[in-house]
Amino acid sequence: MTKPVFTFFNNKGGVGKTTLVYHIAHMFALMGVCVLVVDCDPQANLSAAFLRDEELQQLWDDTSCPQTIYRAVQPMVRWGNYSTPRLQHISSQLYLIAGDLGLSSFEDQLSEQWSKANDDNINTYSRAFDVLTAFWRCAQEAAHTCRADVIIFDIGPNLGAINRSVLLGTDHVIVPLGADLFSLRGLQNIGPALREWHKSWETRSAKTFSDYTLPKGNMHVLGYVAMQHQERLYRPVQAYKQWVDRIPADYRKYIREEEIDPAKIPRIEEDTYALALLRHYKSIIPIGQEARKPIFSLRTADGVSGSQIATVKAAYDDFQTLAAKILTKANLSELLRP
Repeated sequence: MTKPVFTFFNNKGGVGKTTLVYHIAHMFALMGVCVLVVDCDPQANLSAAFLRDEELQQLWDDTSCPQTIYRAVQPMVRWGNYSTPRLQHISSQLYLIAGDLGLSSFEDQLSEQWSKANDDNINTYSRAFDVLTAFWRCAQEAAHTCRADVIIFDIGPNLGAINRSVLLGTDHVIVPLGADLFSLRGLQNIGPALREWHKSWETRSAKTFSDYTLPKGNMHVLGYVAMQHQERLYRPVQAYKQWVDRIPADYRKYIREEEIDPAKIPRIEEDTYALALLRHYKSIIPIGQEARKPIFSLRTADGVSGSQIATVKAAYDDFQTLAAKILTKANLSELLRP
């Protein structure tokens, strides 16, 4: 039985995607959900959040066994299969397959095999399936090894071949958004790309193939998380408000392809597709980075004081609510421990 896969994706960078993945993974773990996180962003920023620089350098330099996602799939360049990666044990409920800057070199291989998956020769398209599903199969095997309940992928802000392959094995896509023009522009790219990839994968995966079960390529968009808006009197300041107000309509138009009645577009606070409208956590973000902790786990010993203590508590409540909503909307409520 395959494990459910979540991927956080926006082809516009700088929206807090990696920070969101880091915190959701930790919150799931705190809630008793065992999580495997896979860093498929060649920038490896998520791995850098979990691991110290010295640990990362050791992983990247050690060629004796595959300790990153790149080292795991690298054998496939030479007609082999992926190698089982060594997991990084972050906590009792949280595991990581580390990222690697070398992963970007795998992009060409994925692009080549995407074309070959359309070939009529069974040997040709079977090999293409092996390569295109490598991330998914590797993560599923690792998830069963560590008994993870869910898998979370972090990917880069682009529409490249690495992201396409990850998303083909994704059950639920979550879209982080900043309250700005560029994030909304990203919605215009994401929706058509996901639909085109799904349609193309349906054609490819309909071929005769029995080596293993292929991912369905459903890529269901679960909803969006609006990130890092500034507040004044509990409302976004005017510079952000015009973009916040546009999110519900643009999401429906480009992601859902819904007909829009302007009179019925909800405010973001009431939008059923909005998983959360997260506040800007201001000064505690750098404290969390320095302490190598999620912001909702910070303590006075880490350097928070005064009003920051209330912000830490608010962050805990916000992320706990968001994590529970994600699982509920994904029909995984059984993972919520009483």
